[in-house]
Amino acid sequence: MPALTTHIRRCPTALAAISLALLQLSAQAQSTTRDTSPPSPAAEKDGLKLDLVVMTGTSTRSSKMKQSVSVSTVDSEQIAKTGATSATELLRSVPGLRSESTGGEGNANVTVRGVPLSAGGSRYVQMQEDGLPLLMFGDIAFGTADQFLRVDYSTDRLEVIRGGSASTLASNSPGGIVNFISKTGAEKGGSIGLTAGLGNELFRLDANYGASLGNGTSFHIGGFQRIGEGGRPTGQNVENGGQIKANLTQKFDKGYVRLSLKLLDDKTPSLLPVPVTVSNGNIHTIPGIDPRTAFFLTPSLAKDTSFNKDGGTTTSSTRDGLHVKSQAVGFEAGVDLGNEYSIDEKFRRSSNSGRFIALFPGDNGNNGSAKSFTGVLFNTSLDNFDNTFNDIKLSKVIKTSGGVKTTLVGGLFYGVQNVAQTWFWNRYNLTLDGENAKVVDAAGNPTSAPAGLGWTTFGGCCTRTWDVQYTETSPYVASTVEFGALIVDGSLRRDQQKARGYTLNGDNTAQTWDTASQKTVNYDVKHTSYSLGANYAFNPNLAAFARASNGVAFSADRLLYGNPLDGSVPISTNEIDQVEAGVKWRAKGLSVFATLFNARTNESNYEVTTQKFSATKYEASGIELEAAYAIGDFRLSGGATFTDAEIRSSNNAAIVGKKPRRQADFIYQIAPSYAWGDLELGAALVGSGKSYGDDDNTIRMKGYTLVNAFVNYQLSPQAMLSVSANNLFNTLAYTEIEGDGHAARAFNGRTVRATLKYSF
Repeated sequence: MPALTTHIRRCPTALAAISLALLQLSAQAQSTTRDTSPPSPAAEKDGLKLDLVVMTGTSTRSSKMKQSVSVSTVDSEQIAKTGATSATELLRSVPGLRSESTGGEGNANVTVRGVPLSAGGSRYVQMQEDGLPLLMFGDIAFGTADQFLRVDYSTDRLEVIRGGSASTLASNSPGGIVNFISKTGAEKGGSIGLTAGLGNELFRLDANYGASLGNGTSFHIGGFQRIGEGGRPTGQNVENGGQIKANLTQKFDKGYVRLSLKLLDDKTPSLLPVPVTVSNGNIHTIPGIDPRTAFFLTPSLAKDTSFNKDGGTTTSSTRDGLHVKSQAVGFEAGVDLGNEYSIDEKFRRSSNSGRFIALFPGDNGNNGSAKSFTGVLFNTSLDNFDNTFNDIKLSKVIKTSGGVKTTLVGGLFYGVQNVAQTWFWNRYNLTLDGENAKVVDAAGNPTSAPAGLGWTTFGGCCTRTWDVQYTETSPYVASTVEFGALIVDGSLRRDQQKARGYTLNGDNTAQTWDTASQKTVNYDVKHTSYSLGANYAFNPNLAAFARASNGVAFSADRLLYGNPLDGSVPISTNEIDQVEAGVKWRAKGLSVFATLFNARTNESNYEVTTQKFSATKYEASGIELEAAYAIGDFRLSGGATFTDAEIRSSNNAAIVGKKPRRQADFIYQIAPSYAWGDLELGAALVGSGKSYGDDDNTIRMKGYTLVNAFVNYQLSPQAMLSVSANNLFNTLAYTEIEGDGHAARAFNGRTVRATLKYSF
């Protein structure tokens, strides 16, 4: 795609030309300031819901058709039809978004539009729940934002902003924002659903209900409880827990107030790469280990004793896997102050903690024995991930006699995020058996000593504990001006972050914490981001937009590896510059959203498993397509993203000019469905072209297509029976591999579930 890349690199000039053309067209269209005519037939059959009002990552609430951003929405009905088994797997149905959801319920890698996945988690994409971040940072090692998120019947819809104003209307989100929005009881009703695994152990109960209490008061409550094997034949209940969410809303003449509560206590398996081999650049499985089903935390390795932050020992059940706890209380309000002033307030206080236990292969059996491999047990305590977030903004609308409408917004985001972890990783030799591995050498799990082989794992690098508090103060301003059919907006954000705390390493000889190694964390970082966009509506069914933006993602624990963090040296940040231009169109049951984009990323990184620092610049250009079509009882939706990505510079000269790891030129989503009366059949296909597993471009990962399918039968107006299959054809599809090729991670194999749901 060289021609496309060259064209988009000139986008700053193109953006100016588009804006000038839109201004000229606006002069001819002042009479179209308000379209009060009934919805067109195209709008009534618009599968992309371009008239839906967007709440995420924008300074004014207006429809997709009027916003100068690339935005996708997925409602609760669509969520149910994706067959997704986790929040981040759901994201794979969103065009432009790349979600490597192979880690289980959490710990997924998420990015957008060719922005690199050089660190785990979602460094450049902020994960939100009801408009506030789950965590201040998306790429905390072993503590990613998606770990504290669950999708259930209380989820109303998903809104995803790619690029655009995400860099100025949220912090640490230059790539985009993913916002999971809860039901509020605005519509009376509820449902209860029972789900059972067919061929695997799973039992789950979901329920929700919302209604009006009269006098403007409404409520909603929902949640789930589950127990099971966790999507792989683990032979034990490694999935165990649930969630309750509730909110209470009071509406009055000038606005509303809302209180919310969330209680999450859930245990799920965390799935890391498994041993493989590489020859001639291709990945090969090892006999006895199927990457789709392998799980090494068998009853043979039931417990692990680790050194804790207080200098004692803690014995953990490895069956707990990824165990997260979250208790959150929120407050939200929107008030019309009169005289065209309004105020919006969001607040949430969360108490978060947990533990991450998963087995990582230190080798693939090439250790002198063909029957065993070295397993490193990543036993990480999430000691304190508490946070407090508040976002308040004041808006003023100014209307002139010439029909021009200006909306001015001033806001302040304030957040406090604790990041306290303790690492102690024992080593075990295990048999090369993917479903019934036995511990050959249990020296890493002593019963009488305070610790075992964890003191020397990876050369003694990873006996660590730290406790750092990050405080972010981010004022922002935005202005939106409507010139009839033309809407122009701009925004600025000043992110200011303070980090205060300490790090402490283990004394691997004395086998205790080395107080002499304690380092003070005391630094400040600042950055000013901007975003400028324009949208022009040619008619109710056709609009075009363009935008340029700059944003930053600050790092947290990724900086805590040997660098002076006392403020004596500059602190590295990760920055993205983007330009984009697109068109939205609908006609006769077909709706299309197409966007050209260019993203330039400048970042620094540290990888735990390789213990290497990197400083790299990336560039990605491409086109992002989203479409929906309906005719009769047939529905088809989907999208595709074409990306031309390149490493432009690096402290490792050997990778300059290469493709970034795991970046395919082409990814796509297709979701067809058809209804015959009470019966509906459908599928969700997610595919990727081939990619390289390493930045040196020596290991090839094959392209793939995963198929999720469902059958729904309406037993009565209230009752529905559903059968869904995830990875229907049991496809072996890799999402990542270690740079030396000894271990790779793949999607789960086929799982089938049946759900009986009753709505009332």
